[in-house]
Amino acid sequence: MQEYQLLLSFFTNVLFVMALGWYLITNLQWYDYKLTRVVLKHHKVWWHIFYFVVPFVLYHILPESFGVFLAFGYLPALWLWHKKLDKKLVLTWRVKRFLIVLFVLVFLQDIVCSFKASCAQYGAFLPLILAYGFSSVVEKYLFMVYKKEAKKKLNSFKNLEIVAITGSYGKTSIKNFVAQVLATKFNVYATPRSVNTIGGIVADVNNNLKDNVEVYVAEAGARERGDIYEITSFLEPQRVVVGKVGLAHIEYFKTLENIVATKLEIMQSPKLQKAYIHTSVTDEPHPKVEFFGNGVKNVVATLQSTEFDLELDGEHVHFSTQLLGTFQAQNLEVAIKIAKSFGMSNQEIIDAVAKIKPVEHRLQRIDAGGKIILDDGYNGNIDGMLEAIRLCSLHNGRKVIVTPGLVESSDELNVKLIEAINDVFDIVIVTGSLNKELFQKHLHVKNSIFLEDKANLTDTLAKQTQSGDIILFANDAPSFI
Repeated sequence: MQEYQLLLSFFTNVLFVMALGWYLITNLQWYDYKLTRVVLKHHKVWWHIFYFVVPFVLYHILPESFGVFLAFGYLPALWLWHKKLDKKLVLTWRVKRFLIVLFVLVFLQDIVCSFKASCAQYGAFLPLILAYGFSSVVEKYLFMVYKKEAKKKLNSFKNLEIVAITGSYGKTSIKNFVAQVLATKFNVYATPRSVNTIGGIVADVNNNLKDNVEVYVAEAGARERGDIYEITSFLEPQRVVVGKVGLAHIEYFKTLENIVATKLEIMQSPKLQKAYIHTSVTDEPHPKVEFFGNGVKNVVATLQSTEFDLELDGEHVHFSTQLLGTFQAQNLEVAIKIAKSFGMSNQEIIDAVAKIKPVEHRLQRIDAGGKIILDDGYNGNIDGMLEAIRLCSLHNGRKVIVTPGLVESSDELNVKLIEAINDVFDIVIVTGSLNKELFQKHLHVKNSIFLEDKANLTDTLAKQTQSGDIILFANDAPSFI
C-alpha cells in the first residue's frame, strides 16, 4: 500500500509540475519570454491566481487529496483554458527544450525524493525555477551563436541596402509599401508579418535572407529602452524611417518622451546615409534627416481608393492607390521618398503605387455576401481607428463595428474612440473585458453587444448583420489581453 501511495505521489507531482510548466511557457511566449512582463504586465492577472497560485497552494496544504483535485479539477480546467485560447502555444525548439529540461528535472528530483520521502517540501517549485534558469542560460548562449552567424551572413553581402523602419504606428504598413514599390525595380525582401524583435530579425536573416537580395526592408519594434538600438547595431541600415509616434505601449515606456527617445535610437546606425522622420517625432534639424507627414496635399480617401498629390523634384505629382485611409497617404509619402533615393523615376513610382496591394488586416476591404467588410484587425492606434470609422460613415447602409477598443493605451483615448463610435454605428459588438467598463459607461448606441471572448462572434454576426451592411473589425486583441 505504501509503495502504491509513493508511486501515485510520484506521477501526481510529475503531471502537476509539467502542467504548471505548460502554463508558464505559454505566457512567456506571449510576452517575449520576459518573466518580469509575465508577472508585472500581464493583462489577466486572475489567470495566474487561478491556474498557478491556487493550485500551488493546494498542492502544499492538501497533499493527500491533491491527486483527486489534479485529475478532476486542475487538469480539465487547464485544458479548457488552452482550448479557448486564440493564440495557443507554438511548439518551437525553445519551448520543446524548456519542457524536456523540466521533465528531466522533475523526474530525477522525484526519484531522489522517493527515497527521502520529502517531495512535499520542494517537489513543485524547484524544478520550475531550475528549468527556467537553465533554459534562460541556454537560450542566451544559443542566441549569441545565432546572432553571430546572422551578422557574419549580413557582412558577406557587399552591396546589400538595408532599410529599417520603426515608429508607434504604421511601421508594418510602411515596410510593406517600401518593399512593394522598390520590388518593381529591385530584388527586395522584407521581414515577414509583424516580425520586429531582435530575435525575430536574427532568425529571419539566418533562415530567409537570400544571396540575390538587393534591398532588405526590416521592421524594428520596442518594449523598452535599448531595443531599437540593439536592432540598429545588428542591421546597420543605410536608410531608416521613424514613423508617427504616440502613446502606444505607454504602460511600458511611462512617458511619450521615453517612446520618442527609444524610436530615435535608430539614428545611431554606423552606416546611416538618410533618415526619414515623421513630423510628430521631432522638428530638430539634422543633415541626414528628411521630414515627412506634411507633404501630401489634396487627399481624397473613399471606400474605393485614396488619391493625393505630392511634390517631387519641384513637380506636383498625382498618385492614386487602392489602399484605404487618409493616413495611408503619409505612409506612402515616405515610401515614395525612399524610392526616389534609390533612383526611381516619378512615373515608375506612380505606376508602383497604383499596384500596391492592401496589407492583410489593415483596412483591407472584403466584399462578401452583399456586405462590405473592413478588416482593420491589426490596427491598434487611435488615428487609424478614427479614420476607419470615418470611412464607414460614408456608407449608406447600416454600420456595424467589432472591437475590443484600444489596447495598451489610455482611458482618455478609449473614450475618444467610443464617442466617435456613438456618432456613426448602428450596432456595436465589444469583444473581451479589457475596456468593457469604459464602453458600458460611455457607449450610447442602442444595439450594443458585449462578448467575453470571440468564441461566439461568428454566430453573433450571422444573427445581427444582413446584406447591405458595412462591418468594421477595429483592432483584434488576443484572448490573453
